[in-house]
Amino acid sequence: CAQQLCLSLFSPGPTVSGSLVKGKVGQNVTVPCFYSVRREQDITSMCWGRGKCPASKCYQTIIWTDGWKVTQRSDSRYILKGNLVMGDVSLTIVNAVEADSGTYCCRVEISGLFNDQISNHNVVVEKARISTASPHTYTSEKTS
Repeated sequence: CAQQLCLSLFSPGPTVSGSLVKGKVGQNVTVPCFYSVRREQDITSMCWGRGKCPASKCYQTIIWTDGWKVTQRSDSRYILKGNLVMGDVSLTIVNAVEADSGTYCCRVEISGLFNDQISNHNVVVEKARISTASPHTYTSEKTS
């Protein structure tokens, strides 16, 4: 994860992972999410939502894909730039703002009870630092 601190959080039962993703206001921020595709039958639907992953689906859904293409999107700033059919369902937030900070859920729907692959990601979007260069100093000429 370039310029991102990635943490793996594991718990018993379904695979649960997550990451901390930091970005700057005005930049594109990519939140990683992948699943394993070994054959065409592995390609599956998934959703991204705001807030932690619920028992099923996504809360405040921001994007859905059927595994082949995006089928629903709440805002054009949310895009999936990766190769969907290879399992790259990473979310890119275009022109991020501070309000984009928070928890995001990536849920990949795997057939069978409680088989979904879920991950909760903490996104922090910060204002770009203001340059600490010293301000211009203007001197006035003294007149006698």
